[in-house]
Amino acid sequence: MSDFLYRSILIGIGATAIFDVWGLLLKHAFGLPGANWGLVGRWFCHLAGGTVYHEDISKARPFAYERAVGWIGHYAVGILFAAILLALVPSTWLQQPTLMTPLIVGLVTVGAGWFLLQPGMGAGIAASKRPNANQIRVLNIAGHIVFGLGLYASALLIR
Repeated sequence: MSDFLYRSILIGIGATAIFDVWGLLLKHAFGLPGANWGLVGRWFCHLAGGTVYHEDISKARPFAYERAVGWIGHYAVGILFAAILLALVPSTWLQQPTLMTPLIVGLVTVGAGWFLLQPGMGAGIAASKRPNANQIRVLNIAGHIVFGLGLYASALLIR
């Protein structure tokens, strides 16, 4: 069990870091705004108090250290998704990781953003309340493909 947790942490942190590097690349190369981890942290803080959905998370009561909570939550979710991957593959997968399962997990995890986080923050299902919803959706899919590649690359690094 401790080996499973250890590997989940390493793979999840690695994949999430690769996802974050992707975001920085998009920001610097194309001027796209990065994720606002402070607002994500605000959502996590309200979630802990039992409130899942907000009309507009930016108007919800702020919390001290919400940015740190957002970053910690972001990496905790990455670790959770890595644990899900490791629960789905045979234990021998870690000795010879293959690409398909991490890519599928990466794509499926888009659903967490589309059906929980975005509606919870007031953006609607799959950012439907945003004027640039299609751009957001494409970036979400691309980012989660990168996350899936990060799961694979991180597994390769720790084998």
